[in-house]
Amino acid sequence: MPTLFILFGMRFCFYTEDHEPVHVHVIAHGIEAKFNLDPEITLVYNKGLTTREVRLAKELIAENEEIIRERWKDIFYPEKK
Repeated sequence: MPTLFILFGMRFCFYTEDHEPVHVHVIAHGIEAKFNLDPEITLVYNKGLTTREVRLAKELIAENEEIIRERWKDIFYPEKK
């Protein structure tokens, strides 16, 4: 499970055999949420993060969207580099 970054105790990552659309998993204290990036940053599911944590995660994804997309390409489409 490639970790993109860890901020404010939240781990932002992909699963190694993930699928389109581009999305990121956020894990904090053993709880997970998933956000799609297309067509906009949207919460797909939340298995227990607080409203505040979800809001913070979404803000951090928006601030780091370019990095997330680049890492997605690096991991899932290395031949297109």
